[in-house]
Amino acid sequence: MDVLFLILLQVIFPVFAMLAAGAVLHRKYRFDMKTLSRLTTSVFMPALAFVNIYESQIAGDLLADLILFLLVQNLGLMVVGNIAARVAGLDRKVASTFKNSVVLNNSGNYGLPVSQLVFAGNPAGMSIQVIVTIFQNLVTHTYGLFNSISVQAKGVKTFVEMVKMPILYALLAGVALKGLGVAIPGFIWKPVENVANAFLAVALFTLGAQVAYLKIRRPSLLLTLTVIGRLLVSPSLALLIITIMGLEGVTAQALFIASSYPCSRNTALFALEYDNDPDYAAEAVLLTTLLSAITVTVVVYLSKIFW
Repeated sequence: MDVLFLILLQVIFPVFAMLAAGAVLHRKYRFDMKTLSRLTTSVFMPALAFVNIYESQIAGDLLADLILFLLVQNLGLMVVGNIAARVAGLDRKVASTFKNSVVLNNSGNYGLPVSQLVFAGNPAGMSIQVIVTIFQNLVTHTYGLFNSISVQAKGVKTFVEMVKMPILYALLAGVALKGLGVAIPGFIWKPVENVANAFLAVALFTLGAQVAYLKIRRPSLLLTLTVIGRLLVSPSLALLIITIMGLEGVTAQALFIASSYPCSRNTALFALEYDNDPDYAAEAVLLTTLLSAITVTVVVYLSKIFW
């Protein structure tokens, strides 16, 4: 009960407070949604990705197991999402957003605070969540981006559109500078860090603006499949992989919990940017975030029992 209350108070409430602020402000000032979307995907998101990569502290002996787990789990979710989209007969635009909603999770502004609560005093758990967040950034801006762009572009055009995205160069720059041990001067680092810190607020304000005039549809098969895929199938698949790999202790707990987070806000941002049913995407993010207050609490509780 204490864990549920802390998650509601310290994670869910701040998220929904910023969503509500974005909705209210959009109703009052009528933001230009395309401008907000472009700023988020071309400025704030690349800065955040660069800072996360550059600041990461990854232990070599743990890295191999983590990467193997994350590769298998994400590939499994990609297969599940693709099969479900085909069986449900979704059109290309909706299918693109649906597949992203199953694979991409909110491991940043949701996952990191939850990990701080669960693994207070245990830096190993938090370090694992940071690695998961970095991996999610890579998946988001490769698989997720390709999914969104490929609806309108084909073959070479898809590749051309992807290489135009600043996020890819931010990730490569972060990896290169981190690997070479290049120290970034403070007068350069500070503005980049400030822009990265602004991402959370701008992204949530943008999502709030998206839902300001949203008419919530009746529970549909599509939203039901999204909830099942993101909040139930993902942690179940993670538990299976953890068991097969024989992972134990904090590593098992952290990976199990990290698999249970709701849809990434990037699902809604990409859907808005490329016009892939942004209303459904916003609903998916909101609904899974709301229901995750229950499901994540259950997963945290189970992780304490299993390991």
